[in-house]
Amino acid sequence: MKAAWGILNVLQLVLMVAWTVAWISLALGLMVVTLNRELPLVLARRAWAPGALWLAGARLHVEPLPALDFGAPCIFVMNHQSALDICCAFAALPSNLRFVAKHTLARVPFLGWYMWATGMVFVNRGNRFQAVQSLRRAGEAIRSGKCILVYPEGTRSRGEFALQPFKRGPFALAVEARVPLVPVAVEGTGRVMPAGGVHIRPGTVRLKVGAPIEVREGMDRDALMNEAHAALVALHREMGGAGAGSERSPRARTPAL
Repeated sequence: MKAAWGILNVLQLVLMVAWTVAWISLALGLMVVTLNRELPLVLARRAWAPGALWLAGARLHVEPLPALDFGAPCIFVMNHQSALDICCAFAALPSNLRFVAKHTLARVPFLGWYMWATGMVFVNRGNRFQAVQSLRRAGEAIRSGKCILVYPEGTRSRGEFALQPFKRGPFALAVEARVPLVPVAVEGTGRVMPAGGVHIRPGTVRLKVGAPIEVREGMDRDALMNEAHAALVALHREMGGAGAGSERSPRARTPAL
């Protein structure tokens, strides 16, 4: 049985890579022809993400979305359990998302080309100066009307729902740009496709979007960070989860994104 799962998982991974390469090639080709930089993001929401989730055997259940303008600039703040979180965000959120991602992804063929072409923000968390520059680029994108999605933990968590300490960068960005934070909780991706190795199991993934957190007058990044942390834990509990991580401090050690 273990060998059979291993063969199936390798096949799934090969198909997911082939699907991604084919879709990115089509999306970038259409972008060149139409000169529309938003088109690849629309295709990601409507085609690539649902297809990738299907190949992984993930059944995405999205809780009713709150009444907010998904076309207005904002910062989506999402917990991070698995590489599938990206697919879930694209499939569930009716916004053309730009992600803040680690700089090493820029060197990945096809994926890096797509991210660069669509205006994703790369950040080198090991270099403070470059991290600050990335923060400024993200701010420019938001001020031009874009929606940005960040993973404030900075890396994937281990376990069902255990929030890692938050980075301060996304919250400093929200305070500086004066745009709302929208918390997004995802649960189940860590079981379907956990970090490390090739281990894929079919299962249900749940996603819930919370009410926007407005940046109030005099609010600093730490207060905003604490409020976002509490909101993510509460959203997880509302989906029936344990909300693990509520006893942990959200405070980050570094200001990087």
